[in-house]
Amino acid sequence: MKPLVSQLWPQFMADPDFAACFGQVIVEHARMLRQDRQVEFTLRSAAPLDQNLCARLLASLQPDYEGFELKIKNLFGYAMLDEHALRTLLEDMKRDGVPINGFLDRSSISITGQNITVGVCHGTKFLQEMGFEELLAKRIAEHTGVTPKVTLQSAVTAAEQQQMEEKLERKIAPPVVKFEKKNTAPSIKVEGLNLTDKPVTIFHGKMFTPKNLTPLKDLGGEGGKCMIWGDVFFTEVKGNYRKIYTVSITDYTGSINLKVRAQEGEDCSKWEGISKGSTVIVRGDCSYDKYEHDYIVYPYDVLIVERKKREDTAPEKRVELHLHTKLSSMDGFCDPGGIVKLAHRMGHPAIAITDHGVCQGYPEAMLAADDIHKKDPDFKLIYGCEAYFVDDMVPCVYGVKDQPLDGEFCVFDTETTGLDPGVEYLTEIGAVIIRNGEVVEEFDTFVKPGKPITPKITELTGITNEMVADAPGEKEALEAFLAFAGDRILVGHNVHAFDMRFLRAAAKRSGVKLEPTYIDTLTMAQTMYPGLHNYKQGTINKHLELPAYEAHRACEDSAALGRIFCVMLNDLAEKEVTKVSEINTGLGGNKEVLKKKYYHLIILVQNQTGLKNLYRIVSAAHTKYFFKKPRVPRSLLNQYREGLLLSPACEAGELYRAVVAGKAHDELLRIARYYDYLEVQPLGNNEFMVRNGQVDSIEAIKNFNRTIIQLGEELHIPVVATGDVHFQEPEDRIYRAVLQAGNGFKDADNQAPLFYRTTPDMLEQFSYLPQEKAFEICVTNPNKIAATIDNNLRAIPKGTYPPSIEGAEDQLRSGTWQHARRDYGNPLPDVLQKRLKKELDSICGHGYAVLYVIAVKLVAFSNAGGYQVGSRGSVGSSAVAHFSGISEVNSMPPHYLCTKCKHSEWIDDGVTMDGFDLPDKKCPVCGEPMIMDGHDIPFETFLGFYGDKEPDIDLNFSGMYQSNVHRYTEELFGKENVFKAGTVSGLQDKTAYGYVKKYLEERGKTVNRAEENRLCLGCTGVKRTTGQHPGGMVVVPSTFDIYDFCAIQHPADDVKGGLLTTHFEFKYLHDTLLKLDELGHDVPTFYKFFEEYSGIPIDSVPMNDPKVYSLLTSTEALGVTPEQIGSQTGTFGIPEMGTNFVRGMLLDAKPKNFSELIQISGLSHGTDVWTGNADELIRSGTCTIAEVIGCRDSIMLYLLRKGLEPKMSFDIMEAVRKGKVAKGGFKPGWEEAMKEHDVPDWYIESCRKIKYMFPKAHAVAYLMAAIRLMWFKVYHPAIFYAVYFTVRGADIDYEAAVGGVRVAKEHLRDNEKIPKDERTAKDDDALVSLQLVNEMLQRGCQFLPIELGKSYASKYVVEDGKVRLPFTAIRGLGEAAAVALEQATIHGQEYISVEELQQASGVAQSVFDKLHEVGALGNLPETSQVDLFSLM
Repeated sequence: MKPLVSQLWPQFMADPDFAACFGQVIVEHARMLRQDRQVEFTLRSAAPLDQNLCARLLASLQPDYEGFELKIKNLFGYAMLDEHALRTLLEDMKRDGVPINGFLDRSSISITGQNITVGVCHGTKFLQEMGFEELLAKRIAEHTGVTPKVTLQSAVTAAEQQQMEEKLERKIAPPVVKFEKKNTAPSIKVEGLNLTDKPVTIFHGKMFTPKNLTPLKDLGGEGGKCMIWGDVFFTEVKGNYRKIYTVSITDYTGSINLKVRAQEGEDCSKWEGISKGSTVIVRGDCSYDKYEHDYIVYPYDVLIVERKKREDTAPEKRVELHLHTKLSSMDGFCDPGGIVKLAHRMGHPAIAITDHGVCQGYPEAMLAADDIHKKDPDFKLIYGCEAYFVDDMVPCVYGVKDQPLDGEFCVFDTETTGLDPGVEYLTEIGAVIIRNGEVVEEFDTFVKPGKPITPKITELTGITNEMVADAPGEKEALEAFLAFAGDRILVGHNVHAFDMRFLRAAAKRSGVKLEPTYIDTLTMAQTMYPGLHNYKQGTINKHLELPAYEAHRACEDSAALGRIFCVMLNDLAEKEVTKVSEINTGLGGNKEVLKKKYYHLIILVQNQTGLKNLYRIVSAAHTKYFFKKPRVPRSLLNQYREGLLLSPACEAGELYRAVVAGKAHDELLRIARYYDYLEVQPLGNNEFMVRNGQVDSIEAIKNFNRTIIQLGEELHIPVVATGDVHFQEPEDRIYRAVLQAGNGFKDADNQAPLFYRTTPDMLEQFSYLPQEKAFEICVTNPNKIAATIDNNLRAIPKGTYPPSIEGAEDQLRSGTWQHARRDYGNPLPDVLQKRLKKELDSICGHGYAVLYVIAVKLVAFSNAGGYQVGSRGSVGSSAVAHFSGISEVNSMPPHYLCTKCKHSEWIDDGVTMDGFDLPDKKCPVCGEPMIMDGHDIPFETFLGFYGDKEPDIDLNFSGMYQSNVHRYTEELFGKENVFKAGTVSGLQDKTAYGYVKKYLEERGKTVNRAEENRLCLGCTGVKRTTGQHPGGMVVVPSTFDIYDFCAIQHPADDVKGGLLTTHFEFKYLHDTLLKLDELGHDVPTFYKFFEEYSGIPIDSVPMNDPKVYSLLTSTEALGVTPEQIGSQTGTFGIPEMGTNFVRGMLLDAKPKNFSELIQISGLSHGTDVWTGNADELIRSGTCTIAEVIGCRDSIMLYLLRKGLEPKMSFDIMEAVRKGKVAKGGFKPGWEEAMKEHDVPDWYIESCRKIKYMFPKAHAVAYLMAAIRLMWFKVYHPAIFYAVYFTVRGADIDYEAAVGGVRVAKEHLRDNEKIPKDERTAKDDDALVSLQLVNEMLQRGCQFLPIELGKSYASKYVVEDGKVRLPFTAIRGLGEAAAVALEQATIHGQEYISVEELQQASGVAQSVFDKLHEVGALGNLPETSQVDLFSLM
């Protein structure tokens, strides 16, 4: 019998709403979809369930299913299907991606038996074409078991329909971006170009017959008419009115820029749409452009053709198991996602990513594989790594024989006539047999040496010439010993360096075969018993408290060593070493070995266990074993080898190096035996060995490969052919040459052909092998290895894994309601009650309560430390964020509130856009002045309409308190669960340009700018270093560890720094783990000092003071003229308002109130929102500053007011603000819906241009800070400047500060004269500082010079309306010295000389020289010595 919800989860039935809804609901079944990280509960009820209560039920169950998304599927009787239930199903279809858009707005629904009619006002044809009727019927059947007949019909008359279509036609204006009709011509053949049969597109001009194409490297000289071809790799548009279009093309011999100048009124916008990678054939005029100082081509005619791409035509495809992406630092050039897609396009069943030492290419490759799996679930992405492998094993065991440690061993010792086996001889061999830890047999024989025994040796060993006179000869004695030992493993002390060398010399002289496996107890003892003063056998014997023995006789020594070895065997058992082959590895782990030369080694992941183990290995390599490279010791590999496959990689691998070195065959077998598969590579990969004289010919390299293949056959280990891929296409080798040359590689131009190979190409590389063997290593074996890989692997698990805080939902709900009722009274205003309920249900229903509670705790912690917290991003869109104490931004509609009697008035006049713009008003109930608040920001900006937008809470903490907040986060969740968010930095444009210039100059090459640009673009993005997010803290839930998600490392591989970051960039972990953005910011520090200096609470600063707003367009309130300070606004030093760009916007837009200021903030932070967009609209009079698109939220609110469907309004906003519309246009139906709802053409075209938009909540938070700073600037100038320079005074000019207006003006003019191309960031910072110094002095406020006893280390303090300079105002005087001087002087200490002060402060003489220069030491004598003459 199936259980009821009340039986399965009785704990929820105490809630009467739950009991009423779920009391009689049957749990049909629960289904866990592990790959999708989802759990679906199928519940059967009489009537459709309440959606809000379902969301609450799932939120309550979430802690039991951490990491899984929970869903409810509701089954109910068809008879209970009403209009409300049907509209709920329609909303579900929208969430599932069915493109209903806004076509069902104002639709009518009629349900008659099993016939359902949906009447729509527009879009009937579109909905019918997409099969809407069948989709809705199927959706109903899934929930009710009945498939009704669904009919769509138009809800308007034919006349109305015709009238609406005519209206739409009138409203459709020609778009700004107009593309000419693409004329086509039949496909063509062009010599030197391998073209497809696709028709030619006549992109520009007219059709022509291409012939005698000029290579781009040959263009230039006298110029003239030319015919060329190239692939487009860069496009650019300059100018606003008469635009200049540049298209860069390359034929891989060189590059050239095509230049098109639009005449006034001419539409050349098609040139913006030519896509990168297009192949063009151009007929034009090549000439020298005086403006560009370079040759360019003016195109007459341009044809777009299609070149054949490299294809893999083999019926059975290979798999690449050794490949590097751009994440192989300064060495790989494959785009991770692009190379995965290429492998799939070529039909390869799998591909491995094996970057040098890292896994950072996984996320992009994973996302590409996710896309592929939608259509081809069998394709495999293999995760791997090329490790920097070092053998940290203790060399105790030599040879290949293996056996359990409880088996038999032959322990032996020898005596000799001296130390050199080349000229000395054996005199005695003693041995014992060890069985089960006991000595069971003994052997001893003298050996007649080939020379007399010296008295010194007799004294040492006790063996005389008489004792060996009748002894067996060398051969006889050796054979007797070997017969005694049998096939047992030999054991000796210092046996590798001494005894075995004598045995081998004797065997060679006697013609006796000797290939034993042996164990050296010297190195074993050094590792197992560290700290002994020496490791002689007698010392070890004494350390282990074994019976004493007579040393230096082989018979005694071997017996004693047998007893020692028995103890060692017991100690090895405690280390879980059970076999001889495990001794070297079991005793390994010595970090000093990391400094040895490393080898390359490939690691492939087979399953989930292996992935986690690889993350552990990579983490340890970066955090424990880093020495110039992240090294992987053998001991670490052995510890975490489960789920992994190992290969000895390329020519830099252990096995290949041993083959090249000519190591013995047994040694090669020993090395190869460690690996799961072996690699060979195309001859060209190792051809450098011929060039540098390492081998005589390419035949030697063939033989190296044959040897590895033979080893694989002997050991039954598969051998695979790999490409060691570093770049995608053959022509990409130049990029690697550029970077390698810049990094000192002498043979950088002799690039190995490390491109991604097809199957026929790879087979051709091994044509010197028998055909069957070549196919086996190129195709069969790689596919066999790929077949062992779990295809469900994902580098980052699906699902969300937030940390848990017990009772988070209750804490959030109770705290929010309590705060709201405290401020707005009880009962709450209806508008606030509904908003908070909607938000809380959505937040808690989607499992985000814990995120809010964490933010509440962090803010409370900072506030308790005396530092306010600022919010950033879109979190201020949430009213719950405000009323729980996270954000000071109130996102409710504009309103008045009486703080005394709690009377409130809510404004919805369609005119007032922001509460701060409301006029002052007294409470009509109690007469108290009311406060004005509310910025009208929709919650959906933060969490989406269905809670399906991943939330992000960014908080600005004081930079002075940020580290405390980070430590508190570790206390909250445990240090082992908190990590800094990692970043990966690729090579930037300017750095890449430096590499390119150096490469070309060293080779005496001159190329045009197009070719320079191509080379730069090819190098840009290659990983250079790693870092950390400035404030991002990643939290792993306590039920997991970080290796379930990624590896960890030190930022920039700074081992000494101690910080640990995620190995992946957090943008890839965003939907998986919680990141707390605990950023350091100046504004909370400003607030702290303003309150400290003035005693005025920062929250009491009014937000609508006219004098403050006047600073936006005038300097009058500062009491200075624009000429005095060099600005028409008074916003120097005001965050977000002081730059030239924003000051120019302020003067253009002339904002009059807070809502218009919000527009300015949004416009200044967006991309392509102001320039060429809003500025032109305002200038032309098309609209005002209040009407243009400023912040992202305004798009959604505007469209909602126009009547568009909410979800469509939200989706349009998201697409516009992310630049998706600018890149790919509106989705089908969006533009039509906007036009139908009277959205003006200028608004639609403005949306097309935007590439990024600022959230309104972020703008409001910034502006509240700006208003507060401006208020202090107007009314408390000395405090403003003292606080400003305390927080941002690092670049103050001391001479200008104390020299007065004239000096300040001179220094300011000198700075402004620095040419733009010579200016540095430091010059710009100094300019800002000088502007503030000049402004302060012009206002009549003075600086006081540094004075002992009055100046602080770095704080600027106010004395009688003047600002006292601190010690750090002196350029070059560091923080530590300044603090020491403050501590030595600020408490009234008196000194009789500079000498005494220097001794008391401990500050260097160079600092006192600086103090002397500025006169800070006054009349203080240099020394404490008394001048007797001055006393007379």
